Amino acid sequence: MLGVGLLTGAVTGSWLAGDSGDDGARSAYAEAGELWHSVPVDQLFPPTVQGKGAGPGGADRTWTRVAVAPDGDCAGAFDRLLAKVLDPVGCSRLLRATYTDATQSYVTTVGLLFTKADAAAMTSLAGRFEKEGLGRRTDLMPLPYAPKDTVAEGFGAPQRASWTVSVLTDAPVVVYAVSGWADDRTVDDPEPAEEAIESGATSAPAQAGLGHEAQGLADRVERALRKNVGAPTEHPS
Repeated sequence: MLGVGLLTGAVTGSWLAGDSGDDGARSAYAEAGELWHSVPVDQLFPPTVQGKGAGPGGADRTWTRVAVAPDGDCAGAFDRLLAKVLDPVGCSRLLRATYTDATQSYVTTVGLLFTKADAAAMTSLAGRFEKEGLGRRTDLMPLPYAPKDTVAEGFGAPQRASWTVSVLTDAPVVVYAVSGWADDRTVDDPEPAEEAIESGATSAPAQAGLGHEAQGLADRVERALRKNVGAPTEHPS
């Protein structure tokens, strides 16, 4: 059984429907950090994710889960430079799943890094990402999870095409997604999702909709996971 807390980039406590005050925010923050081990994997990474309006031009998307990685620490899970950037917040647990689109043309890994940091440390790291543009640097792209004997088996570092990284301030979580083609082609000029989804973007990842793949999946996993904070968890017998 795997689990996770909230995924949102808003200020502390803004997602707490019906909750108010510092005590409520602190309680939810702590709860979010513990949910990785109490929420069933199918609630974290649903077998099928519907992305109504998530594609280019508002087209609908459907993603099917290829595999879920065993939960564990962050050893070897990030390129050296990204690991160094994330080091100040620590690594409590890392959860990852890889999806493919309905045509099996694209593959996308979604990752949930549970940190050991308090809200102040997360806010500091989020501020650094914003001020220094770290989420747009190609030398800070996340690594994919490429399970064997699947359509994503060849999804390695050279195949990364578009990505998004969000450091949350209201939960000790970093959420990321990275997408690429399913035919194992290498990508010389990857583009961050926030640029690839802009109207008029002409890069190969943008034209293929790979920015929408990364951003759309990350957004919808986030929405689903928010519901787990404060909700009863399932415990299979």
